[in-house]
Amino acid sequence: MNAPVTAPPKSRESSEDRKAAIAAAARALIVEKGFEGLRTRDIAERVGINIATLHYHVPTKEALIALVADDIRAELREQSDGKGREHLSPAAQLECEFDDYAELLGEKVALLTALSELLERSRRDPVMLGCVGPMMGKWKRMIEEILAQGVASGDFRADLDPDPAARMLVGAMTGFSRAPNATPDNFKRLRAELTRAVRNPNLPTLPTQGPRP
Repeated sequence: MNAPVTAPPKSRESSEDRKAAIAAAARALIVEKGFEGLRTRDIAERVGINIATLHYHVPTKEALIALVADDIRAELREQSDGKGREHLSPAAQLECEFDDYAELLGEKVALLTALSELLERSRRDPVMLGCVGPMMGKWKRMIEEILAQGVASGDFRADLDPDPAARMLVGAMTGFSRAPNATPDNFKRLRAELTRAVRNPNLPTLPTQGPRP
């Protein structure tokens, strides 16, 4: 009698693909129902797996949150990577940050909605804060560095304090995404005010970056 045929072991790539599908399903459900309405059985059904398989890949709530946060972080990194901003002036680099956020409001609104849900939940969930806090902290530090460089170059106000100013900019943008009428057109108005708040008032015109690559 021939020996029974056993299925080959799953590859690491297939496991990663499965996790990517779980993250995508969870993000979509967060957008549709909010984090409070997220259920593991709904994720499993959308991916087309059973609960046991889902729990194999994400055995805990913490693992699921981390998976979703990592997926969001990777997409945000992909958005900003490779745009060659290092040669730009600080004012132009800040405009790039605004451009990226405007892109989230327009073409990537589902990504922004999922991130906003996680941020809101992180206010009262230390596990969530541990996942999204470092991501937001890195963004704040990037803007703080841009502002510090801009003070030194004269692009921004000489009396600007980069730390609280970066908190102001990040807070304004993240808060805007949760506000009513968070449209791209309304963000243009917010963007103009934020720019005026940090720019050097002695400059005759605001430095611009030119066409984006």
